[in-house]
Amino acid sequence: MTVDNSDVTIEILKGIREEIRGTREEMHATREELRAELQATREELRAEIRETNHRVDRLEHRVVESEIRTATALLEVNGTMRDVRDLLRDRFDLRDRVERCERDIDELKRAGRS
Repeated sequence: MTVDNSDVTIEILKGIREEIRGTREEMHATREELRAELQATREELRAEIRETNHRVDRLEHRVVESEIRTATALLEVNGTMRDVRDLLRDRFDLRDRVERCERDIDELKRAGRS
């Protein structure tokens, strides 16, 4: 029995073709799995982004409220500082008058003793 080289070559080529088909099917299945995983990852990422945006919005709201409270407190402090300034100004004005009155009293006491 003689083996024809062309028959062996044809059988080898058929085997290679079958392996290529199997590899293509595996690649197609792998590609589909990757697409599904990619889609799931995208959905998870979108959900995470939505949650992060929600947290940022809440944080922004809290920061704005805090800034409003701080601005209100600063306005109150500013008003209090004006009141203290006015009070000190009045005290300094009174100090000069008190010093003059004390001098006048001292002069009157000295004049009364003489």
